[in-house]
Amino acid sequence: MNMTINLSMALVLAVLYSVGFYLLMQRSLMRILIGIVVLGHGANLLLQLAGGPPGRAPILDAVGLDEITDPLPQALALTAIVITFALTTYLLALGYRSWVLVGHDEVQDDVEDRRIAARQSPDGAMEEGTAAETESSPEDTADSHELEEGRK
Repeated sequence: MNMTINLSMALVLAVLYSVGFYLLMQRSLMRILIGIVVLGHGANLLLQLAGGPPGRAPILDAVGLDEITDPLPQALALTAIVITFALTTYLLALGYRSWVLVGHDEVQDDVEDRRIAARQSPDGAMEEGTAAETESSPEDTADSHELEEGRK
């Protein structure tokens, strides 16, 4: 079977994946939703390209093995469509709920993430900064004390 990769389709796939991942890194839920949809289209296109050129139905003893189309990429593409649809509906519901409750769809920082980031690393930590550079500021310490008091 002669399989060659079309350079223009490889370029389209690269653009779809790069745009999709760029949009996933944004703070707005609608941009994240569009990124999921674009990545879903990229995955479907990749799976269809991996399936090779169109051929005959995979019925045994009807045609030669060189003329049969592989059904696995088509089944995987259908699965990718269902997963993309499920993620799209979930993110639409999440964005709508965020819009109703807060008035915008921007994802906020988690307070617990800020508290963990403000903790001092141990002396033997293998990080770029030293322990003196990663010490928390007085405001961060006050925020962490308020969090601990709120849990009690």
